Amino acid sequence: MDAGSSSPARIVDTGRTDIDFTDCNGGKNEMKKCSSSADHSSVARGFSVQRRLAAVSSPAPSTKPLSFPGVMDAEGRVDESRLRMHIFKNAGVSPSDRGLVWRFLFGMYPCSSTASERPLLQEQLAVRYQVMKRKWQQLLPSAIRMRLNGTDAELEDAVRYFDRRWVESQQQAQDRSEEVRDRLAFLELQAQVLFERVTFDLEELQEAIRIIDKDVPRTNRDLAYYLAEGSGNLLVLRDILITYAAFHPEVSYAQGMNDLCSRFLEVLDSEVDTFWSFSCYMEKFSKDFRADGLHRKIELEAALLRELDPQLHAHLVTESMESFAFCHRWLLLGFQREFEHSDALRLFEILSCDHLELISQKVDRARYQERLAHKHSTEDKPASDLQAVNADFTFELFICATILLENRESLLRCRDDVQLIQFASSLQGTLDLNSTLKKAEEHFYNYCKRCAWDYMNGCCRAGKSKEDHFLYQLRSLFF
Repeated sequence: MDAGSSSPARIVDTGRTDIDFTDCNGGKNEMKKCSSSADHSSVARGFSVQRRLAAVSSPAPSTKPLSFPGVMDAEGRVDESRLRMHIFKNAGVSPSDRGLVWRFLFGMYPCSSTASERPLLQEQLAVRYQVMKRKWQQLLPSAIRMRLNGTDAELEDAVRYFDRRWVESQQQAQDRSEEVRDRLAFLELQAQVLFERVTFDLEELQEAIRIIDKDVPRTNRDLAYYLAEGSGNLLVLRDILITYAAFHPEVSYAQGMNDLCSRFLEVLDSEVDTFWSFSCYMEKFSKDFRADGLHRKIELEAALLRELDPQLHAHLVTESMESFAFCHRWLLLGFQREFEHSDALRLFEILSCDHLELISQKVDRARYQERLAHKHSTEDKPASDLQAVNADFTFELFICATILLENRESLLRCRDDVQLIQFASSLQGTLDLNSTLKKAEEHFYNYCKRCAWDYMNGCCRAGKSKEDHFLYQLRSLFF
């Protein structure tokens, strides 16, 4: 709060870690159902939705197996490749499975962990997160509360809801059994040793907090997750982002991370689980929030479109238009606003399952085996070069290209950057996901087929069964 505010500053607990292992309904649920499409749809129909704040930590991990056949064994271990293939081939998962699936998909739970091991892992991660958060709060006590200027009544309410949540978590901490207290105290000591030598550049962290405090209120508050008492989840989001920035100074915070992290918070409905899942995701994709990383992705999109539609590519790279800059938000946030909200969540998990990357690995192995066989069978003939399939062409690039190709005529009428931005804005919430996925798969398959065509014509040995052919193996991964 500002210095002149009448609201008291929240006191930071510098003693035992304030960890809440119950869910926001009092700890009676084994695993919360994720609140995505169902809640969002009810708002669209005009029904009122009563939201509660996200739990500090999720309740005890569910021992209920995933509903996908062959993905989880009797002890709770997950076959990662089958999970990723299931997500891709079934165009996402149901809202009831999504929370648990994301904990595996994004690496919070190791797929090799058993159901009996995960409760201890959950406790360990919760304690570590609270120690990390408390460390920056002790160094920057003035940053514990978001500074408000009194013009946003909804945020004022959010602060009150958030403060009440904190008081409730303190009470729940006091109600723990002695056995639980002792176990958590040991885990806390381990965490303190682990993070003891971590230092912060306070000036850089304060700048990150300043930007976070501007961006968090801009998060889509029309989502059911942030309605009514759920508005306090904006403050939960803020704490997650600050803690991430504090302990990842090489990344810190960049605009857009609030929307990305909000997606995790909505699905997981847990502060601790969101932090660790978001952190695992950012290990791979943090480069996209740097100028060089995003520039590279836009270059790849341009290169892919040049393969698929040279005329449209040539039009979009004219001097009057900044090449593909209008695709910036699509690629950075995984088309978050271009599809209906529940579809955007499905697309995010489809893109994150990396199934095409796995396909590329299998394709490379098939090509390598074919080359070896051809080399040993025709030593006297030089092998023809196969046009390489660009492994950097990820599925999100094919999604982007599909959107461009489906709107080809509109794009060809654009003459400058302003018209391109207007075009991009006009697509928000209008795209059909199932149709887009189908066409993107077709573009991917046809692209790979063109790259392999010369090889298939010139390099496949006569008399081989079709199961050995590279193209057959590629096709079998789709159909």
